[in-house]
Amino acid sequence: MSPEKSDKSDKPDKAGAKAQAKADKAERMEKAEAAAAKAAAKAEKAEKAEKGPKEKAAPAAPPPEPRLRLRFRDEIRPALMAALGEDNVNAAPRLRKIVVNMGVGAARENKALIDAASADLTMITGQKAAQRKARKAVSNFHLREGMPIGCVVTLRGARMWEFLDRLVSIVIPRIKDFRGLPRGGFDGRGNYNMGLPDQTVFPEMELDKIKHFQGMNITIVTTAGRNEVGLDLLERLGMPFRSTVAEKEAQEKKKRA
Repeated sequence: MSPEKSDKSDKPDKAGAKAQAKADKAERMEKAEAAAAKAAAKAEKAEKAEKGPKEKAAPAAPPPEPRLRLRFRDEIRPALMAALGEDNVNAAPRLRKIVVNMGVGAARENKALIDAASADLTMITGQKAAQRKARKAVSNFHLREGMPIGCVVTLRGARMWEFLDRLVSIVIPRIKDFRGLPRGGFDGRGNYNMGLPDQTVFPEMELDKIKHFQGMNITIVTTAGRNEVGLDLLERLGMPFRSTVAEKEAQEKKKRA
């Protein structure tokens, strides 16, 4: 065999040896990594065993029950049942929900006003406000179908009682030249509707951050069924109706005289 042929036959042998060496090196690295991972896992288990079992977080304390609901359950409801001659607790009139609504007609020209009104209503009620859109187009009002023109929040449960408590004890006394709520706001089924001139009467609002002064309508839905029963329920809950305020003023004048 000539020397040229022997050199050619040695080249494949050298290439195969290099490939084998690379494969062996990669295998050794994989084994080293696996051993290191096992050692780390063992160390972590040992550390956890030394620390002992994890302590379970203490359950969060439930929020306090609204004070107006407590007063209704302990004082107002028994008095209403006695006045109406009812023996069943479920037959006593109670609040079902409170709906707070803002109609933003100016949003036809400036769409940013509806977002500002929704943000204000969310801050006032503590619940995300839902926007309401026009159901049909009215050319005389420059209104198109699907255009957002208002926002609404429906309150139930604890938020409803907290909102009514703030409305009676904080918000209504802040109304300028307030002379009592009118009795004509009932709908014949014991539900009451009232309006507020703007959102500045709520202490949550900052005057510097208000972009648009907007009034609102508040609907208090009850299970009374009759206006007389609904009036009695709301008066016992602290709603200052006009005749009640007038009677108090007359009594004060008599005392002064």
